[in-house]
Amino acid sequence: MELSELAHIWIIVCPLVFLGGLIDAVAGGGGLITLPAYLLAGLPAHMASGTNKCGNAFGTFLSTGRFLKRGEVHMPSAAAGAVGALIGAWVGARLNLIMPEQILYYIMLVVVPVMAVFLLLKRNFGQEDHSDTLGRVQLMAMAVGIGLVIGGYDGFFGPGAGTFLMLAFTGVCKFDLLTASGNTKLANSASNLASLVTFALAGKVMWSVGIPAALCGIAGNYVGSGLALKGGARVIRPMFFVVLIFLLVRLIYGLLT
Repeated sequence: MELSELAHIWIIVCPLVFLGGLIDAVAGGGGLITLPAYLLAGLPAHMASGTNKCGNAFGTFLSTGRFLKRGEVHMPSAAAGAVGALIGAWVGARLNLIMPEQILYYIMLVVVPVMAVFLLLKRNFGQEDHSDTLGRVQLMAMAVGIGLVIGGYDGFFGPGAGTFLMLAFTGVCKFDLLTASGNTKLANSASNLASLVTFALAGKVMWSVGIPAALCGIAGNYVGSGLALKGGARVIRPMFFVVLIFLLVRLIYGLLT
């Protein structure tokens, strides 16, 4: 590909990947912006999925490091979730290469509005940590299950996976939003790594686009993780609604086109 063609793709992709990284670090769902960016730039669907993982993975690694450094992670459950996500994402990415996405669209069209209503009714959602009401084995089992299911979704489709992870760690494991966000970063890093390796081995990553996009994703995640760590639930909760609206629009658009 000639430099002029690459420059055209970079102009479209890089600013949107920065914005997606910022949103992803706060509330997840950055893929709602980044994946369509690659498609808008003209990359084929599977190549867009693989390159999107390259652009997003390294930014997620950085924001994960910031949460770990601050200690805003429940390490046992986060590690269990990461193991589940690693396995689930590998399976999901393999399925992405051979299956259509239509069925998943219909499932998510039901799930997303339900989550939005739940957040509206539960105004104190994620304000306090009640994970100590669960037994250690129960908490680990839930975290592995969350990682497997949502990691599989992340590998197969992707957009909104971080949001779903955070909601699951908060709603199922009863963590506060900030700790759930830290756990999400670790699980999402694992799913991104598994997905990226799978797509790369299949030759579905355009490195000349993915590497510059990754640098922009790192910058966006750095800014976003700083906002999340400073603002906690006050910043994260409102962003959830923005992400869920984007996800719903993205799913409807995908079905109509």
